[in-house]
Amino acid sequence: MIVRTDCTLLFILLLLWPTTIAAAATGLNAKPNCPEKCGEVSVPYPFGIGENCALNNHFNLVCNHSSSSPKLLLGTNIFVLEISVENGTILASIPTANRCYDGLGGIVNSTDIGYDVGDGPFRFSDTKNKLTAFGCDTLVFMSDANESFYSGCLSLCTAETNSVNTTENFCSGIGCCQTPLPKSLKTLSISLDSYYNHTKIRNFKPCDYAILADETFDISSLKLQPGSEQEEFIYSNATIEWVVNEERCETSRNSADYACGNNTHCNYSENGQGYRCLCNHGFQGNPYLGCYDIDECKDPKYKCEGSCKNTFGNYTCRCPFGMYGDGKIDCRGFRITTIVIVVVAIIFTVIVGVLMFITCKQRRKERNFLRNGGTILKHQRVRIFSEAELDKATKNYDKSRFLGEGGFGSVYRGVLSDDNNTQVAVKKPKEVDNMLQIDQEFEHELGIVFQVNHRNVVKILGLCLQTKVPLLVYEFVPNGTLSHLIHDKSSQVLKTWKNCLRVGAEIALALDYFHSLASPTIIHGDVKPSNILLDGNYTAKVADFGASVLLSRDKTVMVTKIQGTFGYLDPEYLMTGILTEKSDVYSYGVVLIELLTGLRPGSRIASNNNERVNIVQYFLSSIEDNNLSQILSFEVADEREMKEVEIVAELAAKCVSSNGVKRPKMKEVAEELERIKKLHEDSLRAQEHGAENVLGERELSLNSNLEYHSAAMIDQSDNQTVISFNSASYHSM
Repeated sequence: MIVRTDCTLLFILLLLWPTTIAAAATGLNAKPNCPEKCGEVSVPYPFGIGENCALNNHFNLVCNHSSSSPKLLLGTNIFVLEISVENGTILASIPTANRCYDGLGGIVNSTDIGYDVGDGPFRFSDTKNKLTAFGCDTLVFMSDANESFYSGCLSLCTAETNSVNTTENFCSGIGCCQTPLPKSLKTLSISLDSYYNHTKIRNFKPCDYAILADETFDISSLKLQPGSEQEEFIYSNATIEWVVNEERCETSRNSADYACGNNTHCNYSENGQGYRCLCNHGFQGNPYLGCYDIDECKDPKYKCEGSCKNTFGNYTCRCPFGMYGDGKIDCRGFRITTIVIVVVAIIFTVIVGVLMFITCKQRRKERNFLRNGGTILKHQRVRIFSEAELDKATKNYDKSRFLGEGGFGSVYRGVLSDDNNTQVAVKKPKEVDNMLQIDQEFEHELGIVFQVNHRNVVKILGLCLQTKVPLLVYEFVPNGTLSHLIHDKSSQVLKTWKNCLRVGAEIALALDYFHSLASPTIIHGDVKPSNILLDGNYTAKVADFGASVLLSRDKTVMVTKIQGTFGYLDPEYLMTGILTEKSDVYSYGVVLIELLTGLRPGSRIASNNNERVNIVQYFLSSIEDNNLSQILSFEVADEREMKEVEIVAELAAKCVSSNGVKRPKMKEVAEELERIKKLHEDSLRAQEHGAENVLGERELSLNSNLEYHSAAMIDQSDNQTVISFNSASYHSM
């Protein structure tokens, strides 16, 4: 009996041998003389269309030609879209269940649905498919034909979200619900119901849907429109898993109906019992017809660094002459030709790389130039420096050329390659995540700044637009900042009242120019000693416009971010965020107090237990207590000079009034200081010529148009803590 069985198996194999060899050699996907497609759908063996084309009746599919395009059917209502031999799956188009109500809650249309993949080795995939219901009062149930299980889910909407979003490819949980499928499911029935009685509910969402779909299906492609007329069925995509036989490999391998062809092996399905066939490593084709050898030497995905030779189910690879190792993995050593090729390739790569670097750098400069407004600015009276020109001037921003640093970036001294070896100060911005881009407002601001021409304002000479953020080029001011001059104990410049008065008046003239003569008005926004520079003659020059704003005459501006330095900031600006001309007046008043006293905001006073003090309040108290002479940072020559100091002190007190309305305008401050400076100079000339002091006390009194207001100020204990600082202060090294 055993011998006869073996002989029968051998006889069958001999009969199938020519067909198998022919199929494997040609790489056919179907049996010879059998259709390979139904419409656009490929039909690989073990499936087939027609007599003797499928492995058995379970795999015999129907190609329906009744419609305009042929449809491949599995059962009665399952349309096959794709068959995967390798994955053992069928992608199928199946109808969905739906139910619609009229405006009174009555059911107009109700379509339950059932699926049956037959008695063959087919099952709905439990891992790829989900049952999804859409509706605002939707109960969806599913079960198999034997009613061996029941499952489902409930979908509800709140009154606020009484709508179902069917345009998104996911279920959010509002107006929809999902439930997975059990394993080994061959039949499936889906029905819809509701939890509430809708004959009593008005304005209820008209339609419910129950959709069985796999994970790759785009639910939004259904374009469900609840309430509109729909076709009888709407179709979705679902995955059906199949095995070629529902027995184990060990059992089938020695039987006549073993489905795997030559050069194959079988593996098991995770969804029910049974096996599938796969080609062995080194072979390809349809494993149910027999797999053929792959020529690995012609397939680039198989690695070989040397001489390749195809073998049955594999290949060999020998390393090139002079090299050793496994050619499939790595060959070591070098050949002369390889060295020559490598050297030539390296040289070529270096040349190409250098050319690309130069080209990219040039293009980057051009892009930065255009992005930073170069097209507009180059037609204005603005000197445009190249990046290379400033690199050379600063010796590539060498440390020896470093002048100072602020929130905006660093400042370097540069020497231009012109006939005069002009010295400049180059402001190099920091690299930040969101690089500054010059928009129309910044271009307009630059146009204003370039037109500023005042002896007490640092002159901007030009800018470089080839960098990510423009580099600004200013005239070089050699004697550092006013802050350094005030607090440098060895400096004698500000030890006389004459120089203190002159510097204070020059600063006032610059701010008056910004407020009264510039159009539109410039609000500096960060007036402080470190932003005031002194040239070779110790003439004061106001610098740094990083916090400046432009505004129309007699207007204010509300800022989104407070900028400036604590101790010098207008308290009204701090509380309201509104920046006005009087904000600069307050900051100037603090600078004038620092110039008179030599004290920084937040300084420690030894006589007061070494505690930090508010210098504004300290200064105002000294005036009220007639102790002004005790806090001055310079020597007063005579009573007349002391009278001048007292008048200037009263003027500073007005500038730091807590009420901005009571502060004088910068024009009034500048005119008053110029008047006092002229009286001082006339007095000195009179003394030099031995004349009597004919200047009356009336001339030394404070201008009657300026009232004195003393007010307690907010505590400014932090010593020059910078909030936002967009430009750098600098001094000579």
